[in-house]
Amino acid sequence: MPMRVGTETAANWCAATAAESSPCEGRKMMKAIQFTERLLLVLGVVLLGLVAAALIHRTLYSRLALAEFDRNQAALAQDMPLQGATLQTDERADFTLWSQKRIRDYRASLAVKKDAPLAVLEIGKLKVRVPVFEGTDDLVLNRGVGWIAGTARPGETGDSNIGLAGHRDGFFRGFKDIAVGDSVELATPGVVSRYTVDNIEIVSPDNIAVLRPRGRPSLTLVTCYPFYFVGDAPQRFIVHAALKEQVGVR
Repeated sequence: MPMRVGTETAANWCAATAAESSPCEGRKMMKAIQFTERLLLVLGVVLLGLVAAALIHRTLYSRLALAEFDRNQAALAQDMPLQGATLQTDERADFTLWSQKRIRDYRASLAVKKDAPLAVLEIGKLKVRVPVFEGTDDLVLNRGVGWIAGTARPGETGDSNIGLAGHRDGFFRGFKDIAVGDSVELATPGVVSRYTVDNIEIVSPDNIAVLRPRGRPSLTLVTCYPFYFVGDAPQRFIVHAALKEQVGVR
């Protein structure tokens, strides 16, 4: 009796091999590859467009907050003409080093947080000019710098230490380049406080001693460290600055 099963199996294998090697099937495969390439190209363009839109949206909202603060400063200057420094309204933070996650989080925060800034932090060397909002939750830190509750409020003097926090992959990305002797300005309604960086340290997250009064009017800036660590950073990068002068806006 002939081995019918074996013969049919061999025939089927031969037919499949012939079909796979046929010019028609080859053309179909090439078309599928080309379609996939085009689809990936379109998706890439769309993603780039979304990133660009997020950058524009974030920049505009931050500038609106800064413009609102500057308008209030100008109104105060008209009511109480004092000698001092004029805030520049045409500067903005450099967002080019921000992580994609921070960009997405910032964009999401815009629809929720609408409060006016308490102050404006400016570090000329790092090209940072950013609004300061109350609190340090994610919504605050995604669109600006947060005032740390329990520390002195922006504008206070005496034996006070003002604590501000920012994201290492956002507005405080450039902190890797800050150094002792750099100038920092904190503008509050009617007043500009100028500080000089006098100490930089790296501490554990539970070290709250860095926020205690330092015996002189001070500003302490906090962010996570290392700057390019993947995941939750294990340390904190602390910048201490002492008050140099405090002047009224004009």
